[in-house]
Amino acid sequence: MRVLIVGSGGREHALAWKIAQSPRVTKVFCAPGNGGTRLVAENVPVADTDVAGLAEFAVRGKIDLTVVGPEVPLSLGLADEFDKRSLAVFGPSRKAAELESSKIFAKEFMARRRIPTGRFRVAESADRARAILRSGEFGYPVVVKADGLAAGKGVIICKTPEEAAAAVSAIMVERQFGEAGRRLLIEEFLRGQEVSFIVIADGAKALPLVTTMDHKTVFDGDEGPNTGGMGAISPSPFLTGPMFEDVMRTIILPAIAGLREEDRTYKGALYAGLMLTEAGPQVLEFNCRFGDPETQPQMLRLESDLAEILVAAVGGDVLANEVRWSDSPAACVILTSGGYPGTYEKGKVISGLEDVARTPGVMVFHAGTKFENGLCLSSGGRVLGVCASERTLQETMAKIYGAAAWIRFDGAHYRRDIGTARMGTLG
Repeated sequence: MRVLIVGSGGREHALAWKIAQSPRVTKVFCAPGNGGTRLVAENVPVADTDVAGLAEFAVRGKIDLTVVGPEVPLSLGLADEFDKRSLAVFGPSRKAAELESSKIFAKEFMARRRIPTGRFRVAESADRARAILRSGEFGYPVVVKADGLAAGKGVIICKTPEEAAAAVSAIMVERQFGEAGRRLLIEEFLRGQEVSFIVIADGAKALPLVTTMDHKTVFDGDEGPNTGGMGAISPSPFLTGPMFEDVMRTIILPAIAGLREEDRTYKGALYAGLMLTEAGPQVLEFNCRFGDPETQPQMLRLESDLAEILVAAVGGDVLANEVRWSDSPAACVILTSGGYPGTYEKGKVISGLEDVARTPGVMVFHAGTKFENGLCLSSGGRVLGVCASERTLQETMAKIYGAAAWIRFDGAHYRRDIGTARMGTLG
């Protein structure tokens, strides 16, 4: 079987690494890939937003399965184009992917389907947003969100009226997130523990993956602006067995059934970002893809054949195979360019990767990297993910941070507290 992975991040490197281990898979391609995917796959110089180009490559390359990593190609209708050409693709249609590409659609969908989520209001203009904030309906803190895709950065938690006014201006007036800020959401601030709940859906049924917990903010102690994710641990210490079943019953399965009833049949990875509140689990957001950096520790824990699971999902029977997971925890720490999630420089030479490669039990998944003239260079905000899975979370984090210390590039930054506040729970 020949498999194409669409995307260029750490998630895609992790997927390619795992899929390449399948005895059914003879060749893996990544479009466009990164400096690390070339070690487990053949990089293809086609942008992940070039829907027609990707479809033409899949036909020409006799691709048996395409796995879509990032959200933008899905919002552009990649899965629809592949379906038209009778090409097997793992990823939802453009209509189904609106669950992520429009936060307003997602909230209104949840309201229709009685899926638990926070109270919200929609603003079509900056003046309307300011009026909602002045009304005092939500109090502070309050959450201000750009409606469209913003690479995980369009959510602003505002502690004061001044911060909220600045957020509205940044999104709707200055258009820091482009067209994603044409409309915005104002939501109540939910208190509790945040967890990531990800399943593989086949249009009607869902296979839950092991739980994870992302660390969104850029600085230690959960301080600073939101990012695409600075690290993740698996399992989440906060999602117990009964609560796990509650999430499936009240959130995941109603979402899949509701989408099918609204002619948006969902096949692909469905990610629910949840807040575990005193009133029970509530949805912060839906993503229509595997998580990043959640996928990295999940792939370390997955003992079954990922290619078989994805083929079964595309075929409409995701529960056909028994899925095995390691009991050992796993984690990922993201190394970023200096200045991320704001402006940052690219092209920094990365050293120390050879030393880390000789460290047993450590896996480095590349994200924003490229390989030129024998050198590995930074090419994005999130550059590398250092991962491990050991007997305990303490041992896992010690191994990761020991390896991360070997890696050098100008301006490199990473959080030093991933998982540390939760290690006592996992032992």
